Formats: sequence, C-alpha cells, structure tokens
Amino acid sequence: MIGLDARLLCVRTLIRSIRDKSYSNLALTNAQMNAETGTPQDQALCRRIFRGVLERMLTLDACIASHSKRPPEKLDLEVCCVLRCGIYELLYLRTPESAAVNLWTEAVKKLRKTSAAGMVNAVLRSFLRSGKQIPQPDDARAAMSLRYSVPLPLLHALLEDHDEDTVTAFLEDALDVPPIYLRRNPLCENSEKIMPVSEPVQGIPDAYLIKRRGETAEVPAVIDGKECVPVDPYRSGPVTESNALGRSCHVQDLASQLCCLALDPQAGETVLDVCAAPGGKTFTIAELMQDKGHVYAYDLHEKRVGLIRQGAGKLGLTCITAQTGDARKTEKPQADRILCDVPCSGFGVIRRKPEIRYKSLNEIAGLPEIQYAILEAAAKALKSGGVLVYSTCTVLKRENEDVVRRFLAAHPEYSLEKPWQNLPELAAYGQEMTTLFPQMLGSDGFFIAKMRKG
Repeated sequence: MIGLDARLLCVRTLIRSIRDKSYSNLALTNAQMNAETGTPQDQALCRRIFRGVLERMLTLDACIASHSKRPPEKLDLEVCCVLRCGIYELLYLRTPESAAVNLWTEAVKKLRKTSAAGMVNAVLRSFLRSGKQIPQPDDARAAMSLRYSVPLPLLHALLEDHDEDTVTAFLEDALDVPPIYLRRNPLCENSEKIMPVSEPVQGIPDAYLIKRRGETAEVPAVIDGKECVPVDPYRSGPVTESNALGRSCHVQDLASQLCCLALDPQAGETVLDVCAAPGGKTFTIAELMQDKGHVYAYDLHEKRVGLIRQGAGKLGLTCITAQTGDARKTEKPQADRILCDVPCSGFGVIRRKPEIRYKSLNEIAGLPEIQYAILEAAAKALKSGGVLVYSTCTVLKRENEDVVRRFLAAHPEYSLEKPWQNLPELAAYGQEMTTLFPQMLGSDGFFIAKMRKG
C-alpha cells in the first residue's frame, strides 16, 4: 500500500523509543538513516507523525480510552502506538480518513498483531463517528493537562512557580515546530555567507534565525556557502556531521547564546565551562573572547568531550582545552569567569524533546543536590572579582532560584548582577535571576543567574 512503509517506520521507531526511553530526536534520525531511502514526502510524513504523537500522547490516549474497551495502558504497546498514530493522523493531518484507517489497520498486521486489526479498525472508525471529539474533563487543570499533553504533576509544578498566562503560552509554543537559530562565528572571514538562508535576530549580536520553508521539519542551511544540508530543529546543541555548518557558524538556541552573553567573557581571560558537552556554549565563549585566552571545557564522558574537540576544530577555535572531569570533584585552574550550565530536568526544551514532559518528578527529585554540589565546587576556582553564571534549561524554581538562594546564603561574598546591561534591547529582560520563556525572545525555556565574587 502506498504510504505504508513510512507509517511502519514511524510506529516501529516510536515503539523502540518508548521501550528504550531513548531521546526521540536520536531514535528518529538513526531509524531514517538506516531505513531504505524513501521519498522526501515519506520522510516528512514519518517525522511529522512520530513527533506529533510524542507531543500529544496524553491527548491521544484520552481519545483511545473513549473508544476502546481496554484503556491504553492495558493494550499491547504495538497496538497502542498504532492507535496513537492513527488518531493523530485523523486529528491533525489532511489524509483522507478512509485511507488513514486502512493504512493503520494494515500496519498493525505488519507488526504481527493481526488479531488486533479488527479492534484498531473499529476504534478509529468509532472516533470518526464521534466527530473526532477530544474528551473535555470538567476540572480546569485536568482539561489543561489533556489539551497540552502535560502530566498533572508537572502542570501543578509549573503553575506553582509561574502564572497561568505564562504557562499557557509556554505549553502552546511546545506544540509548534521550534525555530532554528545560528551563532555566527565572527572570526571566520566568510561568515556572512550564512545570510542567504537566515536573518539577524534584533538586539542579539551574531545571532541568526534560519528561514523556514513552509511547515517542513527540516530547513536548508549552508556550509560556508558551498552546499546545502538539512538542519533539524529537534537537534539542538551539538556540532556534528549532521548539523555542522562549517567554520561560519554553529546551531545554537538563543537561550544558550544569551547565557554566554551574560557571562561576558573577555579576550585574554581564563574561563571554565564545567559541564560543557556537547560544546555549543564553549564555542560561543571562545568566539566572544576572539579566540584569545584559555577556555577549559569539562565533561564526564570522553565521547562527549570528543564532540567539543571536533566542534572546536570545525570552527577553527584554538583557545579551547576539552577534557574529562567530574564537575563536583576535578581540580580546576583559577578562572576569571565560570559557567555552570548544570544537568537538569530539561523541562524548558520540551518543544525540542517532547518526551521529556512525561518524565516523573520523582526521577528528578535529587537534581537540586547535584546542582548545588557542582555550583559549590566550581566556586572554589573563581578569582576574587570574577563572574560565575549558573544556568539550566528548565523553568522549575526548585532547580533554579532555590539552588541559587541556597548558594548565596552560604557565600555572602557573592552578589547577583543583572545580565546584558550593555545591550540596550536586552537589558529589560535581565533580572537578578532570569527565567526565559519562548514568548519573550523566542528562545527555549532557560534560567540564568549571574553572580560576582567580591
């Protein structure tokens, strides 16, 4: 059947990603690289359904529960994922309804669940007869949880920390295809060649937004003006073969760029990036320093340290020393500035990694202690008068403001400073502790606290 292969690749990758608890962007990229070459339309369809299902899983499961005798959690994973994909396609794509029902009924047979084919067909047709209605709980928060596919515990945590309008706008944004930003390398003579495929971001030096083509998940970019390669908006951060853009620039969300601008490193200084991999912030720091001075970048795992070295080489940066090291233990040189972009729950980047929203809050309960330990250890290497930036890609206060306040209470020699005061268009956004949301500047969700040692 026409289109069946793309749907099978989609649902098999979805099953594997859920079972293995793997990052969705990596699972999909690997699956499409290893699959027989399909048409660009097939690949785009596979991506769209795969990511859409992950983004809206709670919504889709509520629809399944309304039309199935067995709840989603009692179904075989293969059957459940087929139903999720089928209902997503019926709700959000323009596929002829009968074709979508037939294709997903056939797909469940190909997954060796032939006995469930009748049930899949019946549930999808029942959903159509209902007018494709999404259940609407009476409780306001339950309805919000369902609308944005965010588990209630996470929704409660977000609303405890931020007002409802802010949370609603954040969750609305998380259901859209995220933008792709570039960081121009000002040290590269040909860096202006990124211009044909991007436009500058107002108020943020050397930041560019890639121009999108329609609703495609991948957009074109250049390698030093020589050729075009796809850049995936769901793969942020690493400079790898799949998203490296040569010496002219690297892919980096605005939040990470703003984090480096808050650190404000100067040429000739010694700077530490204590949780550096895959290296995007390290590269921007080195570029802001005009590649003069020393940037020491650390990560626990040699493979990830290799990504930093690889990216620095591609960008022609020589002041970076990348090495393995535990941010809580490794002896470090005395530094003028230190960046602590610590491991976190990642709830600020759910628009790029939709599966993160389903993470149990119990899983992340121990993070604040780890974050505090990293901050404590890093502070020992900071010179008097130096700057320490603590940052995360989450928006929960327990990992952000609470950690910083605890540190400041234990270290009265540190004081908070507002970031970006030398950048007029950004100065108003810089608070003593700043939480960024997409609706503010277009960045991922992010937290930044800039502290100076007296």
